[in-house]
Amino acid sequence: MEKPKVIFFDAVGTLFGIKGTVGGVYASFAKEIGLDLSADQINKAFKKSWETAPRPVFSGVDSQQIPEAEYKWWKDIVEKTFREVGVFEKIPDFTALFTRIYAHFATADPWEIYPDSVKSLKQWHKIGVELGVISNFDTRLYAVLELLGLSQYFQSITISSYTGSAKPDPRIFLAALEKHNCVPQKAWHIGDSLKEDYEGAKAVGIKPILIERKNPLF
Repeated sequence: MEKPKVIFFDAVGTLFGIKGTVGGVYASFAKEIGLDLSADQINKAFKKSWETAPRPVFSGVDSQQIPEAEYKWWKDIVEKTFREVGVFEKIPDFTALFTRIYAHFATADPWEIYPDSVKSLKQWHKIGVELGVISNFDTRLYAVLELLGLSQYFQSITISSYTGSAKPDPRIFLAALEKHNCVPQKAWHIGDSLKEDYEGAKAVGIKPILIERKNPLF
């Protein structure tokens, strides 16, 4: 197989995932304010809120205002999650609770690097293949990659917030390719989502590689 010029990776669910589940993290924060909720209960509600949310794309928003737009996007999802569980009205200060949860996911604490990630990155890096990230995660990804010690391996990070398009939209893949001055046929993309990663990459002519992981969120 011919060596690619660049290999792109998805982030959450491919390079690293959540320790436990989103529901488990939310439940721990809820417990601190006196709400006893099960992780499974929250996971079901979060899944519904996540899957019905609009794409994390902020077209027409000034780049300096994107972090605020991301914050509001996530706040809506988390509010709907707690409303679905039926405890939203019992939260004395939802903004304070959400702000703590949001900040938590910008740290290394809730994340775990998959055992094969660093080994693979080192191998590709050693033989001179350029590496990049293409993700629908938000601007917190920059800090997370740095804190997890992964940013050193990547020449580019392309996220939906700044690109104005989210996987599987071809535009986010084309934006990533442009950063490497690379044609699709010389690139690979590795990810865990059939629709967003595999089919999205294939549609623009990038070699898609699907990696099997447990669901990184639920």
